[in-house]
Amino acid sequence: MSTSAVKTIKAAAVKSRGKTPILPPRHGPKPSKLPPAFKPVHPSLLVSSQGNGYNLFVPQLRKLVFEYCERSEQSTKTRAYLLRNVEDLALAHPHVEVVVKTRTLKPPIVRGLYLNNRDKVISLVGLEETGIVAKVKLLLESSGAKIKALKRKEVVSVTPSTRGIWSSLHTEAPYKI
Repeated sequence: MSTSAVKTIKAAAVKSRGKTPILPPRHGPKPSKLPPAFKPVHPSLLVSSQGNGYNLFVPQLRKLVFEYCERSEQSTKTRAYLLRNVEDLALAHPHVEVVVKTRTLKPPIVRGLYLNNRDKVISLVGLEETGIVAKVKLLLESSGAKIKALKRKEVVSVTPSTRGIWSSLHTEAPYKI
């Protein structure tokens, strides 16, 4: 475009004052709208779903409650633990809500509340700080499920044995060791 054409466009723009400026005509057809580069995603699909599995782990402990007495001798080690370690514990486990309560004239406890609406209560009476750390770790790593016995029940048969029940009293010669 020549300098004289630019001057005439500027002069027309100044004369119009408030109106849209007059621009030179464009050559060629108008550009058409392009299709979007990607398919839009619904916002509900962007939320991750909960579930324990190969790619995802959901910690089961949701709340950890420390309860202690401010005057009791039983709670001295618990108070020392809370003064030194409770902030580090809360920062190390952001998924767990850490609550500290006082219980007047009662022994110190730590209570773990789990996602399955169960809780575990552990007494902290007589435990050193290392013992308290171990108990808190136990609550953090457990699932909150009921403790099941590993010992299996004995097999009880409804029908009698084909050989019968052996007894040393019913043999011809007594049993010798």
